[in-house]
Amino acid sequence: MSDSTVDAKLELKQASKDVKESENVAEKYSAMTVSKNSELTMGELSSVLSAVPTHKPVKKQIQFVEDKQEFSKFPTKTGRRSLSRSISQSSTDSYSSAASYTDSSDDETSPRDKTQVNSRGSSDFCVKNIKQAEFGRREIEIAVQDMSALISLRKRAQGEKPLAGAKIVGCTHITAQTAVLIETLVSLGAQCRWTACNIYSTQNEVAAALSERGVPVFAWKGESEDDFWWCIDQCVNTEGWQPNMILDDGGDLTHWVYKKYPNVFKKIRGIVEESVTGVHRLYQLSKAGKLCVPAMNVNDSVTKQKFDNLYCCRESILDGLKRTTDVMFGGKQVVVCGYGEVGKGCCAALKALGSVVCITEIDPICALQGCMDGFRVVKLSEVVRHVDVIITCTGNKNVVTREQLDRMKNGCIVCNMGHSNTEIDVASMRTPELTWERVRSQVDHVIWPDGKRVILLAEGRLLNLSCSTVPTFVLSITATTQALALIELYNAPESRYKQDVYLLPKKMDEYVASLHLATFDAHLTELSDDQAKYLGLNKNGPFKPNYYRY
Repeated sequence: MSDSTVDAKLELKQASKDVKESENVAEKYSAMTVSKNSELTMGELSSVLSAVPTHKPVKKQIQFVEDKQEFSKFPTKTGRRSLSRSISQSSTDSYSSAASYTDSSDDETSPRDKTQVNSRGSSDFCVKNIKQAEFGRREIEIAVQDMSALISLRKRAQGEKPLAGAKIVGCTHITAQTAVLIETLVSLGAQCRWTACNIYSTQNEVAAALSERGVPVFAWKGESEDDFWWCIDQCVNTEGWQPNMILDDGGDLTHWVYKKYPNVFKKIRGIVEESVTGVHRLYQLSKAGKLCVPAMNVNDSVTKQKFDNLYCCRESILDGLKRTTDVMFGGKQVVVCGYGEVGKGCCAALKALGSVVCITEIDPICALQGCMDGFRVVKLSEVVRHVDVIITCTGNKNVVTREQLDRMKNGCIVCNMGHSNTEIDVASMRTPELTWERVRSQVDHVIWPDGKRVILLAEGRLLNLSCSTVPTFVLSITATTQALALIELYNAPESRYKQDVYLLPKKMDEYVASLHLATFDAHLTELSDDQAKYLGLNKNGPFKPNYYRY
């Protein structure tokens, strides 16, 4: 008899033994469970399972005679509550989740109806919850780590106090990054009062942290329109304090002071504005001869336009869309309205993830740039029936109209990356025949009578700062530019700036850029004397004329 035959017989014998053992196990189990009311103890179950041979699979199924637990049923109310609490608890264990502090408060009382006092005994502020200050301080400390250039400016200038005597009223997004700017201005000698330029972008914990440190802040996430203007008024109209400098983002603060407090407006020494919308308003005032103070157009400075507008939006557009809709970009038909720096950033990001991107433009130069970058230039009305996502970034009004909204396909996502909420005609959708359904924070489904849904993000307001966050480093560039603009306007002799709108001097733009190069360990090449003479330049800059387009 061969060895292989012997092995085969031994395997057959072992298999027969395994089957017999398994049948014995089944009989033992059945005996234990024959009575409906009998219960199988953990010890008995353990002994049964240990008796099952593990080296050969057994196909015989074991039927439980006991009542089966029906996992498919919904839990009781108590069970649901417990499950919800356990999930909520685990999601807030890490203090790094800003949403757990900013959005999870059950207190629906308006901050205007609450009396709060900080540790200094002051109540000159209005925020969601002053008790969130400690967490907000940690957020600010994290932002500081990636804003080394602004901190460098703070350390270099705080001994001189170039803003001593400055009373700055500010209206910007209130985030950890702008908090670093505000505290820099305070370190340089300024007194500050602050409010938010957007009703959805305020980080409540950061507003609390600033208020705790003695900066009067009037802002919270989710303000109403009435709250928005009330907060601006609280910053301006306070007893014993009158602003002499304005830092604005969007022009609402400047407009309010100009209309409501003309005597205060006339005494302002300078305005610094960082948005397309706000700059447009300043130029209108200047053209009408009503601008009685010098203003600095930070939006069109090189360090704002070519970095914040482009690189910030290139990253934050994806973050905002992903957080709100979980959309997959590959293959999506996207229209970006406007191909300025913001539009360029959005298009580059979406194209990189496989979206089919078209643009709309009124300017033939920007349109030609879009064509050369590989994007089709279209009219929105011609393609609106087929697109999946529409993003506005023009700074204009009624870029997306009700007629176009009516023609959109089911599930089309509509959002805005411009400063103002005027680009999408949201007001036209607040009519009886359309139903608004809030599906998650900052996400509304607007439902047409035939069942079609258009997904509107942040009610048409700025997507990235309303629904996500923005890269800290690039905001350091803008914040440093704003700080230098304030220092320049406040300290300049009266004859230097007239009652008009100015661009930041080229030398300051270059200085802001140079402060940030150290982060990348970048080393500039220096001109020789002969080279500088050949080009007709100062060796230390500025290196480009004012008309140069980067």
